[in-house]
Amino acid sequence: MWNTLSIVAGVLAALALLLGFIPLLGWTNWFLTLPLAILGLIFGAVGRSRPGQVLNLVLIALAALRLFLGGGVL
Repeated sequence: MWNTLSIVAGVLAALALLLGFIPLLGWTNWFLTLPLAILGLIFGAVGRSRPGQVLNLVLIALAALRLFLGGGVL
């Protein structure tokens, strides 16, 4: 069950990340992508799901990179 929740949170975070790549919508990474990916990472750690953890770690890294390049993280 935890593994499924981790992957579902990762898929939702990925959709939010795609929305965050649109100019002027980078703020969605702060309010949608990062919280969902962190929640999915926690679910994956509880369920010991490797694919869910990797998916959410990649999403966190991409969202952080987008925020860094857009000036959202100084």
